Amino acid sequence: MFENIDPSIFLVILPEILLLVLVGLVLLFDILWKGSKGRNLGWLTVAGIGVILIATFILARPGDESRLVWGGMLRHDWLGFIFTIIFLFGAGITALFAMEVPHLGHRGEFYLLMLITTVGMSFMASAADLIMLYLAIETASIPLYILAGFFKTEDKSTESGFKYLLFGALSSAVMLYGFSLLYGFSGTTDIYALAQGLLAGELSLVLLLGPLVFVLVGFGFKISMVPFHFWAPDVYEGAPTPVAGFLSTASKAAGFAVLMRFLLAAFPETMPYWSVTIAILATASMTLGNVLAISQKNIKRLLAYSSIAHAGYALIGVAAATTFGITAAIFYLVVYVITNLAAFGIVAAFSRVANSEEISEYAGLSRRSPGFSWAILITFLSLAGMPPLGGFIAKVLVFAAAMEANLVWLAVVGVINSIFGLYYYLIVLKVVFLYRSEDEGKPFPITRTYNLAFAVLIFGIILLGTVFAPWFAWSGTAALALF
Repeated sequence: MFENIDPSIFLVILPEILLLVLVGLVLLFDILWKGSKGRNLGWLTVAGIGVILIATFILARPGDESRLVWGGMLRHDWLGFIFTIIFLFGAGITALFAMEVPHLGHRGEFYLLMLITTVGMSFMASAADLIMLYLAIETASIPLYILAGFFKTEDKSTESGFKYLLFGALSSAVMLYGFSLLYGFSGTTDIYALAQGLLAGELSLVLLLGPLVFVLVGFGFKISMVPFHFWAPDVYEGAPTPVAGFLSTASKAAGFAVLMRFLLAAFPETMPYWSVTIAILATASMTLGNVLAISQKNIKRLLAYSSIAHAGYALIGVAAATTFGITAAIFYLVVYVITNLAAFGIVAAFSRVANSEEISEYAGLSRRSPGFSWAILITFLSLAGMPPLGGFIAKVLVFAAAMEANLVWLAVVGVINSIFGLYYYLIVLKVVFLYRSEDEGKPFPITRTYNLAFAVLIFGIILLGTVFAPWFAWSGTAALALF
């Protein structure tokens, strides 16, 4: 019965298998480690993810040719591989930040839910079938609904989880309706077979445009793209800060991975239609996100609107719909994940001591902790797109992709929006470095766990801005898998 099974197909899902093994270990040691020992669950999770990353690099790398595995449910290619690495990295850093958060870092269920949602994200990036894609999205989403409302005794957290659940369930239902229409019109759930049907003239382009709109609703919700962005500010503000950081980075990257594969694999023939639509949505996301971020007083809400704007910047590369454009979008997401993890880590480290998320409370911080303040400076300047940091290179590349695709107006809109973005990031830096505080003589403690996470992230931000060629080449390899 098992004679014809190729053992190599198990290496394709090696990261997911090892993540489930790690889930079992977390469950076991959650029973054994009680009280203060519960903090060790964070170190177990970080170490386990580190082992999984190494094993994935060594054993699970795809070959030169993409291939369908597990009955056509998954596609083993560089796009799925690179995004899986991104999700694992994001989960590891999030575990480091969560360890120091009261009522979060000592609880095994937090790490359990985070690991399960990472499994779902990994399958999302590799899904080649509508059924597999939907199951992966729900596997990634349902634990996130719980994590967003993890603090049951806090009104903001429960509100965050409830809103995320309601909006997520609605968008998921609309997306599933789109999937059902695609299956009804085409008779297949294979994403790549949809493109073949269009090329052969067997499927009507007009019939498929309607379902495509429904599907984009679900994907737009995952990446907090306008007009499906309205959940983000309230959910980010109420969710535990490490969870908000994971939502704004790994979850968003998973949504982009699905969006790019779905549009380019299933609907290459409709590119002129959806390219213009994505360009318009990118413009709306950039503009609305940046304009509304300016007036924010709460730093998590500011980062939420900033996240909406950054979704717009990444969408520029998707709208270009060229190999260079997709490469630029993937590279942008790599930089964004590292930088935004650092931004939410900063918020977590500050609120842990100051018990506040208001921007005004950051006054005098440069005198209390110069090293921490430099981390804030580098992170926010990278988000603003200032050289020689990763954010600058990422924005230059997506703008160049728009120019190459003759979307000059979109590149101009992106540049103008970058100026707006620079303004509100500088507001935060002004408070940190120029404003005075009565407490500025008191040292601001940063734990070794946070210092370790910041060291990794700040190094990554600088490295991606100065030695970006290898990472851009990897992004190019992933992009080629879609063409």
